[in-house]
Amino acid sequence: MNWLDRAIVAVSPVRGLRRVQAKARASVVMNYDAASKGRRTYGWKAPGTAADSAAGANRARLRYLSRDMIRNRSLAVRGQAVITGNVVGTGIMPSVQMPDDGDATGAMEVVRDHLLTPAIDTYGVNALPGLQTQVMNTVFADGEVLVRRRMRDLRFEPGLTLPFQIQVLEIDHLDETIVSHGQNEVIDGIEYGPTGKAVAYHLFDQHPGDNRRITSGRFTSTRVPAQQVLHIRRLDRPGQMRGVPWLAPVMMTLGELSDYQEAQILKQRIAALLAFFVEAGEDGAVYEGKDLEEIGPGSVVGLQAGQKMSASQPPTVDGYPDFMREGIRTIATGLGLTYESFGDLTGVNFSSGRMGRMEMDRFIQVWQQQIIIGQFCNGIARWTLDAWRLVQLGQSLPPVPKALEWTAPRRPLIDPSKEIGAAVEEIEAGLNSRQRKQREMGLDPDVIARERAEDAARSGAPVRAAPPPTQSEEDMQDAG
Repeated sequence: MNWLDRAIVAVSPVRGLRRVQAKARASVVMNYDAASKGRRTYGWKAPGTAADSAAGANRARLRYLSRDMIRNRSLAVRGQAVITGNVVGTGIMPSVQMPDDGDATGAMEVVRDHLLTPAIDTYGVNALPGLQTQVMNTVFADGEVLVRRRMRDLRFEPGLTLPFQIQVLEIDHLDETIVSHGQNEVIDGIEYGPTGKAVAYHLFDQHPGDNRRITSGRFTSTRVPAQQVLHIRRLDRPGQMRGVPWLAPVMMTLGELSDYQEAQILKQRIAALLAFFVEAGEDGAVYEGKDLEEIGPGSVVGLQAGQKMSASQPPTVDGYPDFMREGIRTIATGLGLTYESFGDLTGVNFSSGRMGRMEMDRFIQVWQQQIIIGQFCNGIARWTLDAWRLVQLGQSLPPVPKALEWTAPRRPLIDPSKEIGAAVEEIEAGLNSRQRKQREMGLDPDVIARERAEDAARSGAPVRAAPPPTQSEEDMQDAG
């Protein structure tokens, strides 16, 4: 008992006893040290906010800081490039699934003409792979991005195969000043229906931060139904509707590491300087330096009587590589990447490289399936099929495909001879199908089958399956 407990017992023994017993029971149930309050947990913050309230008004500042770091911090832009390069690569490509085994050649021509050319872009710049790169870059930098469908009249847009284009918009286009629309609640520019589902987005006609355009409609927003907007972001918590920049967990480390790097560069510049100091003579006269302005190789310099000259002692730069290496590891871990993906392959061999890639590849597959394919590509597929049905009667288009399938780019192989052989053995053992393994390698099974048939027709030979690779001498030595 502390002094307060003893005082209460002295004044009121019954109440004092209850107080002591309650404290004893509380100490028994507090089995988690992390939940305790004391010196070791001082400064820990544990607010009970909802998923979207956690960022709240700070979401915009996090977004601006993230963009600035990508503009000016090499590690930030490297992290973005590694994630986008692995998730999107050369592009996640579409293929058609036709009903009743219909001819897919004509349907693929329509898909290629519209999706794989700049015709799909409102600005007429990027094809679908380029837009995928924009979307993934923005999701990384801002945490979320909007894609809006723009319907077109083919009478005035004769160059389009299908009557729609898409426009990629930064999340800044959301009009956060609107709080309601009829009976619906509007939060941060997103309108929610009675069930909590987003039913519309209130979007500025122009980017509010575009200082090049000073027009009257700059801050005028339009209500756009949710069916015409794709809101792409990474969702980590139940009920979460908004995204957060991916650099948020490592911003402090990234900023401090960059400041440390600049300080070390300045220290290195100082260390590279070599100065000379001339001490005063016996008579106390100070050397003015007129005759000692520059020292060249082989020069002979005369000093006044009693004067001595000594060199400066520049500071040394110690521990810089180790500190930077650990800091980069922290940033890579926070982003779900490997340290080696930031460019340092020191001490990496086949086994360690493959083990690190296996973990990172799992994250890449999740981001591919849940973000780019699940939210962006499937939304584009839905709009494509809707537009196809809209113009099929008026134009001589092939039958509407049953669905569009998406194939992610091939993952780079660390050792092709071993990994391809393992894939063949996996198929022959019945553990996987050929077409699934082809899709895992970034290849379209339909395209491969058609091209192999064309090759066979040219050569006049039947299509044969590739023989399994023979066991290499290196594998035989390993087995021995």
